[in-house]
Amino acid sequence: MARRRKVVVGMSGGVDSSVAAWLLKQQGFDVVGLFMKNWEDDDTDEHCTTRADLVDAASVADVIGIELEAVNFAAEYRERVFARFLTEYRAGRTPNPDVLCNSEIKFRAFLDHALALGADAIATGHYARVRRVGADRARAPRGAGDSSHEQDAAGGAPRVALLKALDAGKDQSYFLHRLTQAQLAPVLFPLGEMHKRDVRAIAKREGIPTWAKKDSTGICFIGERPFREFLARYLPRTPGPMVTPEGVEVGRHEGLAYYTLGQRQGLGIGGTKDGGAEPWFVAGKDMVANALVVVQGHDHPRLYRDTVDATDLHWIDGAAPAADTLARLGAKTRYRMPDAPCAVTLDATGTAHAAFATPQWAPTPGQYLVLYEGDVCLGGGVIVAPPGPPG
Repeated sequence: MARRRKVVVGMSGGVDSSVAAWLLKQQGFDVVGLFMKNWEDDDTDEHCTTRADLVDAASVADVIGIELEAVNFAAEYRERVFARFLTEYRAGRTPNPDVLCNSEIKFRAFLDHALALGADAIATGHYARVRRVGADRARAPRGAGDSSHEQDAAGGAPRVALLKALDAGKDQSYFLHRLTQAQLAPVLFPLGEMHKRDVRAIAKREGIPTWAKKDSTGICFIGERPFREFLARYLPRTPGPMVTPEGVEVGRHEGLAYYTLGQRQGLGIGGTKDGGAEPWFVAGKDMVANALVVVQGHDHPRLYRDTVDATDLHWIDGAAPAADTLARLGAKTRYRMPDAPCAVTLDATGTAHAAFATPQWAPTPGQYLVLYEGDVCLGGGVIVAPPGPPG
């Protein structure tokens, strides 16, 4: 009898990874669950759900009938993700730790551990798809991509393309755009062709304990606690003025690190005689003067940019696309926004300059410009502050 292919599934204790594991077992794989503990600084805190999530993952594994192993990646997370998170906030930028967690922990530390366990593939509950092109894709795990056998353009080694999920409202390719060919090659995304409502329906039908569990939101190590309360543990408060673009002080901030471009809540500024009762939004940061630049109204012109620059570029295919492809892409400057048509040029320093057909609202330094050709995610880079005065 042929050996069953072994798949190690990252199980978070949520419904998505639970159903991903169930689906793979139904498909005949030898499935092993792996629960990752990535944060332990305050795992006894009321806001940390690690213990409850592990209990849920164990309950799911018992119902499905698979083994579950727990592994601690907290040291790797602190070194590879959290250290950069703090560095970016100190510099006045707004990082996205979920992107780094995927590239450095879930698809690096976890992948290495799974391969050491003898895995043929790994899987997660992400909503995304992969498509393999070239060199005998029939050897790829079932569910990993389409079934044709075309070669890639060069007729050489197989390539893996990252595609958006079928469920556009749940697509998570944005958070996976920094993965490499080596990281994507052994990956399965069992939920990529499914809608979330159907995932929950399967979980309920099969008696999976997490079928009604609320989806996790926000940054994993912060949980439901107030963001400023958490950040103040690691970064000193540096109060300063809130000013209009004209330099008029309209309030005081608690520290530039605690605010992000486009932020409306938590500014504590009332209406003005000239601006009426329109809400205030963060439009920029003056790091030299320690001043937060604010404007009134969601549609204030200072909040919009028709060009966005990004550095630290990563291309999933290993190299930048041809110029004619770069000239007709779609891009996201934040998760859950629709793709916006743009033309991208690359300069000698490796910076991407994206010119949008329609101005984009509050592109935020430290977040990611993620580029798409149709449903295919090509990669992206870190958004940098535009030249000129803040805001």
